[in-house]
Amino acid sequence: MSGRVAVCAVAQTPNEPDIWYERFQGMVLRCFESILEQTSVTFDMEKGIRNVITVSDDVFDARTISDNAMTDVVGAHYRGEEKTAQDGINALGYGMAAILSGHDDVVLVAGHCRESQPESRQMCTNLAFDPFYSRPVGLDFLNASALQAGEYMQGSRVTDDHLADIVVRSRLSASKNPYARKNDPVTREQVIDSPMLCDPLREMHCCPVTDWAVAMLLCCEERAHEFTKKPVWLSGFASCMDSYFLGDRDLVSNFALKKASRRAFDMAGIKNPASEIDLFELNDAYAYQTPMWAEGIGLAPEAGGGKWIEDGGLKKHNVNMSGGMLNGNPVMLSGLARATEAVLQLRDEAEGRQVDGAKKALAHGTTGPAGQHHAVLILER
Repeated sequence: MSGRVAVCAVAQTPNEPDIWYERFQGMVLRCFESILEQTSVTFDMEKGIRNVITVSDDVFDARTISDNAMTDVVGAHYRGEEKTAQDGINALGYGMAAILSGHDDVVLVAGHCRESQPESRQMCTNLAFDPFYSRPVGLDFLNASALQAGEYMQGSRVTDDHLADIVVRSRLSASKNPYARKNDPVTREQVIDSPMLCDPLREMHCCPVTDWAVAMLLCCEERAHEFTKKPVWLSGFASCMDSYFLGDRDLVSNFALKKASRRAFDMAGIKNPASEIDLFELNDAYAYQTPMWAEGIGLAPEAGGGKWIEDGGLKKHNVNMSGGMLNGNPVMLSGLARATEAVLQLRDEAEGRQVDGAKKALAHGTTGPAGQHHAVLILER
């Protein structure tokens, strides 16, 4: 078995603030049918899809065993179906493992999340904390990130103006992406004047509530030609989890991201990511995370995020050409959104925002409070 896995096809719905008019099963079905049309893959137990990996969450779906609602939709009846429920990029790591181990030749990955369905996204993320000490005091992803943002911005000299510039660029990049959430363009002044949600995070510093679904077909290298003429290769993947209790962590150390990125680089044979990788899709749920994660993967100098922004690091390294999570992707699927953009770029299908000659890309996913868990995926054309 070869050391590479191919992405043979990708399909997605547009990111929208509230897909009230369609059940999530219908959202996934649209993506699933597109994959079948693009590849003509079958469900033959010998040569077709034997294993399906879905991405969903019991809390956002308001049901236990949320993947149970996906079994028939993705053709997983009477065959393997597994679920990931952290950031969706881990489903690609899971699919890589299934194929590289020789267990499967072809794997379907499908994910969905409707953040608009619960009354409050923060009420949902509060459940990520332990029930005895942290949940009762109201910790959630927003206020945990605000704690991290304050410390990081001071140490890396990232200012309110820097964050505003990141938001302005995110909206501009997203305007060139037909699948991105539709948001109005903004000025630096509008961002700075937006309401303070949790100091130092303003309303426009935070990703908006979004609904989305996506699917990908993965295949071993030997059979990729059966399903596509333009494979994108998954050449490196790694993940790492930081400590569970927020108080046990150094919030600005980038501990988990550094570990995950280093292992992914080693797997893909990358020595210098800043010079060898042509575009970077970073999971920026909050504006300050763009430079912080850039430091974690070695794209920006340690404690140098502010100057990196001033020196044009975002444009120089083609960071978040899709608009990023900051413009709007569901919290469960943002890593998959980053990988989706990377695939389109490497297939020369990112019309209007295409990075010329892109050969290698990095897609990043994170979940948990203040970047507790990180995963890094390397893709090549």
